[in-house]
Amino acid sequence: MEIRRDVFHAIADPTRRSILILVAAGAMGAGAIANNFSSSRQTISKHIQILAECGLLIQQQKGREIYYYINSENMKQIADFIEPFRQLWEARFQKMDAILDTLKNIEW
Repeated sequence: MEIRRDVFHAIADPTRRSILILVAAGAMGAGAIANNFSSSRQTISKHIQILAECGLLIQQQKGREIYYYINSENMKQIADFIEPFRQLWEARFQKMDAILDTLKNIEW
């Protein structure tokens, strides 16, 4: 049975989110990524595989090592989904700031 995964499945796991943060700082090999976690290399390898299947990581072989890079195009899919919620909360915070400014100017 084939498991269909998408970017939201991938980022649902905190370890995978941590891997994305690590790789966002620069390309890394699987061993270097695994060294940042207390989980087994096999477990981290599975997380990397899921991120690659979802298209959030790009693999590139350099010599004997495979390096993983962030796929910013597919990361944009997450940002696009979150943006309306960010705008909603930003508007609410601006309203709250306006209310607080009004209350500051009231003499009690």
